[in-house]
Amino acid sequence: MSRRDRRGRGLRGDLIPVSVPAYRTRAEQFDDLVVATVAQIERRWEKQLHGAEFAVEEVPASDPAPWEARGVPLARLFPEQAGHPARIVLYRRPIEMRAPGRNDLDRVVHAIVVEQVAQLLGESPSDIDPDYDERSGG
Repeated sequence: MSRRDRRGRGLRGDLIPVSVPAYRTRAEQFDDLVVATVAQIERRWEKQLHGAEFAVEEVPASDPAPWEARGVPLARLFPEQAGHPARIVLYRRPIEMRAPGRNDLDRVVHAIVVEQVAQLLGESPSDIDPDYDERSGG
């Protein structure tokens, strides 16, 4: 299949080589950021987080929980129940909208994961991560 249009113009090849970090999509980069953040927290809380799942979705479902009426959630904690493990879900698009830049995105994702893990474990966020800054999170 030709990648050129009928006049011989158009893309000739990939715009970005596979070896360049920008080749990964924003969603893939966000997933990598969440995995790195969770791995950092799991080092200290491995035993308590055993079996817990972490996931990323683009946006939250359109049916918010009653306590979420004040805005779009950035993440949700689904406690363990009926044979299903506890699950923390982060919502990529609302989080990206909240963070104006890449450095801010790192900080916001970290704070949100810390807050959700704290809620799951019944701890304070500063117990989960002594460097936690409540002004950073969701």
